[in-house]
Amino acid sequence: MDLTKMTVSINKAINAQELAVKEKHARTCILGTHHEKGARTFWMVVNRLPLSSNAVLCWKFCHVFHKLLRDGHPNVIKDSMRSKANLCDMSKIWGHLAERYGKLCSVYLKLLVTKLEFHIKNPHFPGNLQMSDRQLDYVGENDVNNLFQITVEMFDYLECELNLFLGVFSSLDMSRSVSETAAGQCRLAPLIQVILDSSYLYDYIVKLLFKLHCCLPADTLQGHRDRFQEQFIKLKGFFYRSSNLQYFKRLIQIPQLPEKLPNFLRSSALSDHISPVVLIPIEPQSPGNEHLVDTEGPVTLSIGERKYDDVMGASATMEPKAWQDGTQKEDKDLQIRQLTRDLQTQKENLTSFRMESSCLCQDLQGRVRELEVELEEQRYLRQQALGEEEFLRVQLEDLRRLRNVTQKEQRSLTEIERKAQVNEQRYSKLREKYSEVMQSHADLLRKHAEVTQQVSLAEAARDEVELLRGGMQDTARASRGDAVQWEEQQVLHRQLLAVKKELDSLKESMASSEQPNYALSSNLNALEAERAELAQVIGCREQEVVRLKLELEQAQSRLAGETKAGKVTAESLQNQLNQKASRGQALESQLAAARKAALQGVLGEAQIIIQDSLVQLESPAHHSCTCFTDNLLSRCQAALDCLDRLQINKDHYTEHQADVLQMVQSVVQLGHLVGDMIVQAGAPVDQGSSLSQAVKIFGSQVLIVLKQLQDRDTMGNADVTGLKVSLETIRITAKNPHPRGLELNQRELANLVEQEMAATSITVEIATTRIEEMLNKTQTVGKGIKMEVIKRILVSCTELMLAVKALVLSSKDLHQDIVKSGRGAVSVKEFYARNSRWTEGLISASKAVGLNAAMMVDVAGKLIQGHSKIEELMVSSHKVAASTAQLLAASKVKADKDSPNLARLQNASCRVTQAAARVLASGKSGKSHMEEMDSMDFTSLTLMQIKRKEMDLQVLVLELEGQLQKERERLGELRKRHYELAGVAEG
Repeated sequence: MDLTKMTVSINKAINAQELAVKEKHARTCILGTHHEKGARTFWMVVNRLPLSSNAVLCWKFCHVFHKLLRDGHPNVIKDSMRSKANLCDMSKIWGHLAERYGKLCSVYLKLLVTKLEFHIKNPHFPGNLQMSDRQLDYVGENDVNNLFQITVEMFDYLECELNLFLGVFSSLDMSRSVSETAAGQCRLAPLIQVILDSSYLYDYIVKLLFKLHCCLPADTLQGHRDRFQEQFIKLKGFFYRSSNLQYFKRLIQIPQLPEKLPNFLRSSALSDHISPVVLIPIEPQSPGNEHLVDTEGPVTLSIGERKYDDVMGASATMEPKAWQDGTQKEDKDLQIRQLTRDLQTQKENLTSFRMESSCLCQDLQGRVRELEVELEEQRYLRQQALGEEEFLRVQLEDLRRLRNVTQKEQRSLTEIERKAQVNEQRYSKLREKYSEVMQSHADLLRKHAEVTQQVSLAEAARDEVELLRGGMQDTARASRGDAVQWEEQQVLHRQLLAVKKELDSLKESMASSEQPNYALSSNLNALEAERAELAQVIGCREQEVVRLKLELEQAQSRLAGETKAGKVTAESLQNQLNQKASRGQALESQLAAARKAALQGVLGEAQIIIQDSLVQLESPAHHSCTCFTDNLLSRCQAALDCLDRLQINKDHYTEHQADVLQMVQSVVQLGHLVGDMIVQAGAPVDQGSSLSQAVKIFGSQVLIVLKQLQDRDTMGNADVTGLKVSLETIRITAKNPHPRGLELNQRELANLVEQEMAATSITVEIATTRIEEMLNKTQTVGKGIKMEVIKRILVSCTELMLAVKALVLSSKDLHQDIVKSGRGAVSVKEFYARNSRWTEGLISASKAVGLNAAMMVDVAGKLIQGHSKIEELMVSSHKVAASTAQLLAASKVKADKDSPNLARLQNASCRVTQAAARVLASGKSGKSHMEEMDSMDFTSLTLMQIKRKEMDLQVLVLELEGQLQKERERLGELRKRHYELAGVAEG
C-alpha cells in the first residue's frame, strides 16, 4: 500500500469534524499496518496532529487507535508502547477539562494505556481478545498465582471499559434521538469496539473464576466475587441501554447477559454459562484482512452457507429432472455429481491458488515498500550526513582561521614577553650593581673612619715609643705593630682609590643622563612660545565670534518675521485647498451618483428590452416569423462572448467603482443580444416548444441577474456562470435536434442514445482525471490558508466526480436491463423509436450530466488560478447533483422496482447527493475560514512579520495615493474641458 494513500486515510479518519470515523478510512489504516507490519507510519502522522489542543481530534484518534490495536498487525502494540508516556500525559491534560470531550478523552486514553499494558504483560492474548478455550487453558500455565493475577488485570481492564461507557452515556442527552445526529454518532461510534472487548472479557473472567474456585477456598475469592457482581450489574445495564439505541441496531447485535449471576461455588454451573456472541455485518474480505471482522464459528458458517446459496443459486444443489429411462437417469446423475465434485475441487484449488498468489504478491509488495522506506531513510540520512559534513567543514575552516590568528598573537605575545624579560633582567642587574656600589661606598666610609682612628692611635703609640725607649721588647713590639698598620693603610688606600673611580664613572653617567633634560627644557621653551602665539590667535577668534553672534541675532529676527508671514500665507492656502477638496469631493459624489444612475438606467433598459422580447415570444403575430438555426447559433455565440465580458467587467467594476463605462457597454450589448436571441429562438425552428421553453427560462434568469446587478449588495451573487450553462443548453438544443418518434430513422435514434451515453462517460472520466490532476498540482503549489481551503474543496469535488462516474455506469446497466425486459420481440432500435419521448429525456439528462461535469472542472481550474470564486464552484456542484437526479428520474420511468441495478443506481444517486452536500459544506466552511483569517488579527504575528506587513501596507497606501492623485488630475482635466465646452455653448 502506498504510504501517501495511508497518510491521506489517516488524516481523513482523524479530523476535527464532529462526525463518526468512516469505516473505509479506518479499514485503509488497518490494512496499512498489515502491509508495513507495524504502526510506524501511523505514529509518524499522528505525532504531527494537535491532539492536545483539539478534543474532537483526540477523541477520533482514540477511536482509530483502538481499531488498530484490535484488528491491526500484532506489531502495532509493540510500536505503540513507545508513545505510552505521551498518552498518559495527554490523559492528564484532558482530565482537567470536564466539559464536552475533555473528560471523555481522558477516560479513553486511560483505557488505551490499560489495554497496551495488558497485552504487553499477557502476550498470549491477541489484540481482538479472541481465544479458544484450549488457548485460555494455557494462559495461566497451570499456576494458580498466574490465574489470580490475570483475573485481577482483567477486572481492571473491564473497569476502564465501564468507565468509558458511563462517560459517554453521561455526556448524551437521552431525551432526544442523539444516535441519529452526527455529534451523537461521533461519541457512540467507539463503543462498538468497547462492546466487543467487554463481551470477551466477561466470558474469560467467568471461566477463570470457575477455575480459581476449583483450586482456592471460597473465602479467598470473596473480593473477586464482589467485584464481579458490581461489574456484572453495570455491564448488563450498559448493554441494555445500548441495544435500545437506533445507531447500534444497524451496526452490531449486542449480546444479552443472563438474569442471574453465575454460581461459582458450584462447579457444574459452568455448563450453564453461555458465552456472549456479538454479531456484526460481514463484508467481503481480502487475505490481508481476514481477521478484521470475525464472529463465532457456527454463526459465521451458517451465514456463509446462506451467502453461497444466494450467489450460486439453487441449481448447485438441485437434482436434475427425471428421465424416461431409469438407467440413463442414474448415469446422468452420476456424471452430474462427478462433474459437480470436479468443478467444486477445481474452484477450491483455483481459490487457494489465487489466495496464495495474492498473499505472495502482497508480501512482495510489502517487502518492496519496506525497502523503499529503508532507501528513503538512507537517502535522508545521507542528506543529513552531507549537511553535517558541510557544517563541520565550515566549522573546521573557522577553527583553522582562528588557530592561525591565535598563533600569530601567541608569537607576538612571546616576543613581547621575551623583550620584557630582557628588560627585567637588565633592570635587575642595574639594581644589583647600584646596591653593591652603595654597600661598598658605606663599607669604605666605615673603613675610612676606622683607619683614621687607627692612625690617631698609631701616632699616640709612636709618641709613647719615643717616650719609652727603654726596652727592646717594647720597641720590637711597636715596630711589628707599625708594619701591620702600614700594610692595612696601603690596602685601604687602594680600595679608596677604586671607590673614587667608580664614583667618577657614576658621575659621568649622571651627566650623560642630564643631557636629554636640557633638550626637553629647550622644547618646553619652544612650546611656551607657541602657546603664547595661539593665545593671541584665540583672542582674535573670540572677537570674530562676538561679531558673528550679533549678525546671527539680526538674521533670526528677520527669519521670525518671514516665518510668521509664511504661516499666514500657508493657512490661507490650506483653507483654499480644503475648499477645493470639499468641492472636489462633492463633484466626485455627484459623478459617482451619475455613474450609478447611468448604470441603473442601462440595467433597467436592458430589462425592458428582454421583457419586451419575452412578450413578443407569446404574441400570436410572432408565430408567423421564421428563423434559421445558423443565425440562432451565431446569436448564441455572441451572447456567450458578451457574458464572458460581463463577468470580467463586473469584477473590475466591483474593485473600481469609478470605471463604469465598460460595464455599461457590456449591459447594453447583453440586453440587445439576449432580446434578439429570444426573438430568433422563439420562431418555429426544428426544435419546437422545447427550445422556446429553454429560451423563456434563460430570459427569466437574465432578468434576475440584471436585477441583482442593480443593487451593490447583491451584485456579488449574480450568477453569470449559470447563464452560460443555460445558454450552452440552448445552443446544444438548437445545434443537435432530437428525433421524434418513428418519423426518424431508427438507426439514428439508437446510435444517438449510445453516442450520448458514451460521450457522457468519456466526459465524466476526463473531468474526474482533471480534478485529480488539479488536486495533485495543489500539493506542490505552496501552503497557505487559501490553498488549504482549495485542497479540501478539490478533495470533495473528486469524491463527487467519482460518485457521478459510478452513477453513469449504474445507469448504463439499468438501461440495458430496461431494453432487455421491455422490447419483447422487437429490436433495440425499434424499442428506442417506440419510446421516443423517454429516449429524448434520457439523452437530455445524459447531456446535462456531461455538460455540468465539464463546467465544474473549468470552474475548479479557474478557482486554482484565482479567476473564479468558491461560490461558483458550489453552484456547479449543485448543478451536477441536479443533473444526476434528472438522469435518475429518466431511468426510473421504465425500470422494474425490484431490479438490483435500480437499487444500485439509487444508492449511487444518494452518494452523489451526499458528495455534493460535502462540496457545499467544504465551500461554506472554507469561505468562512478565509473571511476569519482575512480579519485584522495580528496577535499571532512576530515582530518581523508585523514590520513586513506594515511595510507592505505602506507601499499599498502610497500606490493608492498615487492612483488617487492621478484620478484627481484626470478629474481636473475633465472639469476643465467641461467648463470650456459649457462656455462655448453659452457664448
